[in-house]
Amino acid sequence: MVLTTEELKARVVEIGVTKAAKEVDVITTGTFEPMESSGAIINLGHTDPPIKIRRCWLDGVPAYSGFGAVDLYLGASSAVETTDGEEVRERGGGHVIEDLIAGKSIHVKAQGQVTDCYPRATFETTITSETINQFYLFNPRNLYQNFIVGVNGGDRPLFTYLGPLQPRLGNAVYSNPGAISPLLNDPDLQLVGIGTRIFLGGGIGYVAWEGTQHFPLQKRLANRTPIGPSATLALIGDAKQMDAHWVRGCYFKSYGPSLMLGVGVPLPVLNEQVVEHCAVQDQDLVAPIVDFSIPRRVRPTFGLVSYAQLKSGRITIEGKAVRSAPLASLFFSRQVALELKKWIEAGTFTLTEPVSPIPMERSFLPQDRRTDF
Repeated sequence: MVLTTEELKARVVEIGVTKAAKEVDVITTGTFEPMESSGAIINLGHTDPPIKIRRCWLDGVPAYSGFGAVDLYLGASSAVETTDGEEVRERGGGHVIEDLIAGKSIHVKAQGQVTDCYPRATFETTITSETINQFYLFNPRNLYQNFIVGVNGGDRPLFTYLGPLQPRLGNAVYSNPGAISPLLNDPDLQLVGIGTRIFLGGGIGYVAWEGTQHFPLQKRLANRTPIGPSATLALIGDAKQMDAHWVRGCYFKSYGPSLMLGVGVPLPVLNEQVVEHCAVQDQDLVAPIVDFSIPRRVRPTFGLVSYAQLKSGRITIEGKAVRSAPLASLFFSRQVALELKKWIEAGTFTLTEPVSPIPMERSFLPQDRRTDF
């Protein structure tokens, strides 16, 4: 039997962990949230005469070209460049990735380093996902195991990676979907590792490595879930197989572009402990409330709040009722888990055993060294 994590939680309430573990074979989890540490590797193919690209723009968005001659990396948060007098467009790498997945044409402008083997200096064309060679997402940091709740205790609006935060604790924004989030259902990453096959953007992807800022040593509750940002994963998958329904470019006012991405992780029921971990509820999970009005790396917090409180739409901070809202789409997160369940039941998606575990002893190193300049 395959159940989504929400279905499993309800089943445990009904019949208990032991009986549920005997019934269920696989539990599917999902999230659909902004993941700006994402991007696409693109190989354009060689021109005639050949060009060694050293600067490149896709629909006005700069792509990194410090690889081979026509290899590019397009970051989801790379912002469109404008010329003098041109209206600023709220567009970036995430939107270009979405458009390519959707089959749309993208304008390419490139400048080359002239060499004996690459004599061409400039190149301009249009591409689609069908007219390029490799096009795959390679995301350095996705699937935060937990994250923060952003608030603004100052006296002016702040525009952040969590969206607008209103002054004087006018709102609270959280990004993790809580009890349905993939890694909160496998707190010690006993089931997920390098090589794990996943749902990525409507196609099949894989866990490639630990993610950047991976911090599994975060303080944890008795149920092993972290109290703040913790483990992360680097993910990879063929974008030509993806569906733009699950990959959406987005833009945060006065902050910049990003990418909304659907990711689903299957968890095999190997023992009762798997079900016990997946039975965790929103009231059993917490996140720190962080004040963005203090411009420091380590910001003051207003303590911890449960995801059950966050999802109620209001939390209390120092006696004041504050509106709370998710940055993740809870509806689409549930749909990811349901879609993955359908794939497994239909036999079009099979589970893989990790080839290596994700390290769980990584510390987090800040850049606090003093300099003389």
